Amino acid sequence: LAAIDNMLTQSIEKNQIPGAVALIARNGKIVYYKAFGMAENETKRNLKRDDIFRIASQTKAITSTAVMMLWEEGRFSLDDPISKYIPEFENAQILDSLNEIDTTYITSPAKGEITIRHLLTHTSGIGYGIIDNDQFSKIYQKAWIIDLFTTTSITIEENIKKLAELPLHHNPGKQFTYSEGLDVLGYFIEILSGKPLDEFFQERIFEPLGMNDTYFYLPDSKNSRLVPVQTIRDNKWIRYTN
Repeated sequence: LAAIDNMLTQSIEKNQIPGAVALIARNGKIVYYKAFGMAENETKRNLKRDDIFRIASQTKAITSTAVMMLWEEGRFSLDDPISKYIPEFENAQILDSLNEIDTTYITSPAKGEITIRHLLTHTSGIGYGIIDNDQFSKIYQKAWIIDLFTTTSITIEENIKKLAELPLHHNPGKQFTYSEGLDVLGYFIEILSGKPLDEFFQERIFEPLGMNDTYFYLPDSKNSRLVPVQTIRDNKWIRYTN
């Protein structure tokens, strides 16, 4: 266990990370639980073991769980086309070429429809904007697709309906492409459940499992425990803003 202390301490000293919380459980018991470094270097606040972090794409596992809960209730088939629930996904197009000057593009019709199974398995052909290749990054940026946390006032419905208008990497089901398909399924959950996604998660997953520090929108009473997302600039950690 001392090797973990050394590794994390050295990573902080080398400016590879601003801080970390590490936990190891064995045979149902916590055997190692420590905090290292700064929660935010600008304020010099030390990390605490119960600080709250954004879980980013780990949300995909929670979204997938919610989708399968609704599937178990017989609400849909995994091979249903998503256009059955979100008509904007009808007549999907594949990107053929992009004009780099004005980011206009040429497409051809996709063979087959995007299904819920495709969205769950990242085989839909949908891209992932900010972490995608150069062509798709430009297309998503121009359309102002939200693919990270944001302070912009936009609903998941608005974001997904814009996403539905954009071209795909490839025909649905052809290959694996890490995508925003789980974002689409977040809106799908709202449609089937009739509830905002955060409320569905809270009522059906977080509260029953006792996940008392997991939220889409953190209560004001817990804001002081939130660790801000940071990026390194000029060898210093600063807040990342988007």
